[in-house]
Amino acid sequence: MSKTDKKEEKSLSENLEKKLDDKDKDLKETSEEKLKSTEEKLLRTLAESENQRRRFERERQEAFEFGGFNFAKESLALLDNIDRAITSFKNDEKFKNNKDLGKIIDGIEIVKKDLISIFKKNGIESIDSINKKFDPNFHQAMFEVEHNTKETGIIVQEMQKGYMMKDRLLRPSLVGVTKKKEEETDKTSKDDKKIEKKETKK
Repeated sequence: MSKTDKKEEKSLSENLEKKLDDKDKDLKETSEEKLKSTEEKLLRTLAESENQRRRFERERQEAFEFGGFNFAKESLALLDNIDRAITSFKNDEKFKNNKDLGKIIDGIEIVKKDLISIFKKNGIESIDSINKKFDPNFHQAMFEVEHNTKETGIIVQEMQKGYMMKDRLLRPSLVGVTKKKEEETDKTSKDDKKIEKKETKK
């Protein structure tokens, strides 16, 4: 074997070793990259399943707490009708002279108290509205009442009671709110100015 052959063989073996080293490095890098990407996928999957578990738990809790929401909303009509019946009996001329009217009204009142008690046990409570500031989250304004002594937006009349079920609105209160009266002095001063303008034009 000549020296050139030996040199070529040596350079070939060096090149081969270099290539093998490069391949090993590439394999190490790709396997490390694959490991990292697999770890990331695993972490994402775990986080996703944890979020899904929390969401399911929250939905289950809401279903438990508010499952009867529609039933409760419909049941409010019973309470409204009981109030109307009591008012009707009290205002009816035929029943006013009846000795047993008080007993009938007392019986209806007992049913009403029981119904309110059942509502309270299930987290359903009425919204206090009279003399409170109007809040569109809980009240629905049906009309305005001119009032000088109270500030604007105070509830002075309630047509229909509103109700909450825990922290959710079942039904808004239908209310009448105050607004300021126009001052008579403002009107008279405006009228006086109009008259003065007419006189100056003549």
